[in-house]
Amino acid sequence: MKIGRSQSGKRKKEIDFFNPAYYTNRELSWMLFNERILGEARDKNLPLMERLKFLSITASNLDEFFMVRVASLKDAIHSGSRKPDLAGMIPSEQLKRLTEATHDFVQSQYQTYNRVLLPLMNKNGIHLIKKHKDLTYAQGEYVDRYFQESVYPVLTPMAVDSSRPFPLIRNRSLNLGALIKGEEDGPEFAMVQVPSGLPRVLSIPEEGEEGTTLILLEEVIERNIHKLFLNYKVITSGAFRVMRNADFTVEDDEDTDLLLEIEKQVRKRQWGRAIRLEAREGMDKRLLSLLVKELKTEADDLYFINGPLDLTVLMKIASLPGFDHLRRPPFQPQVPKYMDPEEDIFAQIRDHDILLHHPYETFEPVVSFIQQAASDEQTLAIKQTLYRVSGNSPIIAALAEAAENGKQVTVLVELMARFDERNNILWARRLEQAGCHVIYGLKGLKVHSKITLVVRQEEEGIRRYVHLGTGNYNDSTAKIYTDIGFFTCSDPYGEDATAVFNMLSGYSEPEVWNRLSVAPLWLKDRFLYLIHRETGNAKTGREARIIAKMNSLNDRDIIAALYEASAAGVKVDLIVRGICCLRVGIPGVSENITVRSIVGNYLEHARIFYFYNEGKEELYCGSADWMPRNLERRVEILFPVEKRNLMDDLIHILNVQLNDNEKASILTPEGRYVRVRKSPGEEAMRAQDEFVREAKENARKKEEMLNDRVFTPEKGLV
Repeated sequence: MKIGRSQSGKRKKEIDFFNPAYYTNRELSWMLFNERILGEARDKNLPLMERLKFLSITASNLDEFFMVRVASLKDAIHSGSRKPDLAGMIPSEQLKRLTEATHDFVQSQYQTYNRVLLPLMNKNGIHLIKKHKDLTYAQGEYVDRYFQESVYPVLTPMAVDSSRPFPLIRNRSLNLGALIKGEEDGPEFAMVQVPSGLPRVLSIPEEGEEGTTLILLEEVIERNIHKLFLNYKVITSGAFRVMRNADFTVEDDEDTDLLLEIEKQVRKRQWGRAIRLEAREGMDKRLLSLLVKELKTEADDLYFINGPLDLTVLMKIASLPGFDHLRRPPFQPQVPKYMDPEEDIFAQIRDHDILLHHPYETFEPVVSFIQQAASDEQTLAIKQTLYRVSGNSPIIAALAEAAENGKQVTVLVELMARFDERNNILWARRLEQAGCHVIYGLKGLKVHSKITLVVRQEEEGIRRYVHLGTGNYNDSTAKIYTDIGFFTCSDPYGEDATAVFNMLSGYSEPEVWNRLSVAPLWLKDRFLYLIHRETGNAKTGREARIIAKMNSLNDRDIIAALYEASAAGVKVDLIVRGICCLRVGIPGVSENITVRSIVGNYLEHARIFYFYNEGKEELYCGSADWMPRNLERRVEILFPVEKRNLMDDLIHILNVQLNDNEKASILTPEGRYVRVRKSPGEEAMRAQDEFVREAKENARKKEEMLNDRVFTPEKGLV
């Protein structure tokens, strides 16, 4: 894609919008995202427990990043690949830069923990014992008794000698390694895994201090490790943790049983190649050398940790009872603006299209939609896609009940939802046992779309009710993810929904779509058309505007189209939570593009797309980010929102986020993100807090309206 002549006809220098210099590496951009989360852990304005949660999230994110993204880079290097990314970097160059970034990041994590959060914990009465040697005599007795009664029976000490090979160490497991010595033999290696089935945080009696005193399970075990190797002297011991390659590929063979193949691959995930070794700072060099040799880790894969290994443990500490004053006040999702909890849900959808804004508005109507359909005599069929669901999902229970009630129930369960594969396999089998027709995904594609179709027999004939969304059918994450949901029984949407499920369950592709755009065949072209339309309008001097909110942006074709739009004069505002491979501020290329990221109490997850279209505004929501995997290798759905009041609601959401001057960060031409600072006298705006306030206000007005319906007799009437 190149631009040649200006509007005046004068020759301009051709611009290659695919120039690698105009792009940022995906992995390094993700690291910037995790740094923004770390920034929340450092935010002095947040309560302590919230800051601990954010630091825990950075650790969880980094684990998954290593298991998948770093692992795939290492696989590419081992295979000899020199294929450059969209920024022109070959795999070895990417890994080198990434290794530097991850080491720096881990150091920043533990500086935040040791210098900021740990002192704040002590100040607020949460006393974490760093080393078991710091226990008082009475505390030591308590810990030793707990070890003997509750921990010792669970442990399996493992020694290594000529008859016992080096053990297979599970992915992400926390372990204690030791060098032990008998009366005659030299030092030998031994280890014990810290059991994940026991609480990692133990409360112990306080002595003269107010608050709570805690010790980690690995410190309890290390204090008593000599009891595991009787007749041996423990020379030294230390905690370590291994991260393994958890990415896998399922064979696309006609004879492959997808469910059984995924089960096999999930089991193998525990024993993938070691790609990161974390060891406590100060570990004995002999012990460390043995671990590095046996695990075949390279020098760059070794991380020395100054503090607890696996900071996800902070999520447990953040949940300690009795410290509510150190948390944000809890928020209860409110009754949706466009719904009445006392009225029949199908009657309300017949009356008007409904937009839901989670978690500010409750997810309960989505659950009720399935539950009511399951027991409703007029319901003939329920069809739904499931990507990630909660551990005790009421939606799964409702679908099973519907099948048992004789409804035609079709469920596509995506078995390849990363790190939810095992959970989804269990749900798929339960649904089959209940009599549902279960589809195990599609060959070569992930089904990431969020759609439910309920077919009812009504007096006027068959009517189709549709729910579409940007987030998963997960009642748990719906309390912490920001998403958009949409109910309609409009015929064009219903026809398209039927076509989607016919396509998923068979080989039927519709000739045309009424309202929906579906990946991988049609969606990318639709987005490019919408962007090019704004570009064309700008080139002819008309006003043009694009606002797009998503999780990630790294599709080269989309970015090049946005560059062309910017060069033509289109004002482009992007709200991108995570990865963004687009660069701003490039002269003649991206001067009209802004990128902002919002990291707050809730995980920004909604995808909303606005196109000015010469004043005939168009708004879309969907399940897809602007990434090649979403647009080319997944089944995704984009749906238009066409009712004016609902369009205005979506525009309001975008505008509030564009005006956030407290939690938003702006991408700079230098490729960094800087926190927005409000001007002197400017009113503070936190988008998420504003949506909480609005949801409460809407719910209050609705309650007043419902109360006004109550018949109140006039005075004097009996």
